[in-house]
Amino acid sequence: MRRMFGTAAVLVSAVLTLAACGGGGSTGNPLDTTSAAPSGSASGGGKAVIGSFDFDESVLLASIYAQALEAKGVQVEEKPRIGSREAVYDQVKSGGLTIVPEYNGNLLAFIDQAATAATTDEVNTALKEKLPAELEVLDSSPAEDKDTLSVTKDTQTKQSLTTMEDLAKASKSMIVGGPPEFKKRWEARFKEVYGVEFKEWKPTGPTTADALKDGTIQVGNVFSTDPKIAANNLVPLQDTKNIFPAQNVTPLLHKASASDTIRTTLNGISAKLTTQSLLEMMQKISVNKDEPAMVAEEWLTSNGLA
Repeated sequence: MRRMFGTAAVLVSAVLTLAACGGGGSTGNPLDTTSAAPSGSASGGGKAVIGSFDFDESVLLASIYAQALEAKGVQVEEKPRIGSREAVYDQVKSGGLTIVPEYNGNLLAFIDQAATAATTDEVNTALKEKLPAELEVLDSSPAEDKDTLSVTKDTQTKQSLTTMEDLAKASKSMIVGGPPEFKKRWEARFKEVYGVEFKEWKPTGPTTADALKDGTIQVGNVFSTDPKIAANNLVPLQDTKNIFPAQNVTPLLHKASASDTIRTTLNGISAKLTTQSLLEMMQKISVNKDEPAMVAEEWLTSNGLA
């Protein structure tokens, strides 16, 4: 079922809870929560504000987290489609968000642009060393959604492209598309590692696969679990030098706001989430147009997590 958690719902929940306890904080006002237990306290399952990036897979993962935590008695507020990592990261660090479903490799690259870790273990070890004290990552899932540079089958054939290195000879006449922050994150690295320089960078966001199909762009940053790779007959180019690190789905938490119930529940989800299951869920959302919350509920039920 689809659930919406707005500010009004949170306030009503707070009033009822405080009234049952005989009032609010020191003023006796039931809306005065100054003396309430913090989100990460041992009292009950705690509270969680769960954010997501502005794309369907992130919304799906946040809904999986939210519904599983609700089933464990955690009070949940969802804030979907906040924006890019640049916008979301600071909100988790400040405690405005309790949880966001992250991708370990991109998170590491964001906080340490000089990072060279490639495998899941290497990335997670580096993350735990580099994360500020306010933040923590929980267990990574086997589910991985990696960045790719993809082209159409026609472009691959005409330009003789198999690897990202092959792009070097043709890229100066090609337009590349991806998320709005894609150029800032990767332009220098593509040139340094593969000698790739594009004619133009377009912020195509979630329409990148479609932009490849209609010829608006010739190269696109399409994620590996996007069903449109198969539907649009796209070809991900081989990343032979591992410029894109491991990208395992990994919960990022504001440490002080997370209860033990939250940690245990999210680690349980990570243990069962696979790349194949993520691809199947995204197929339902992208192709069948099912709602992410409904797909999340089905997955949780089938895995005994809700």
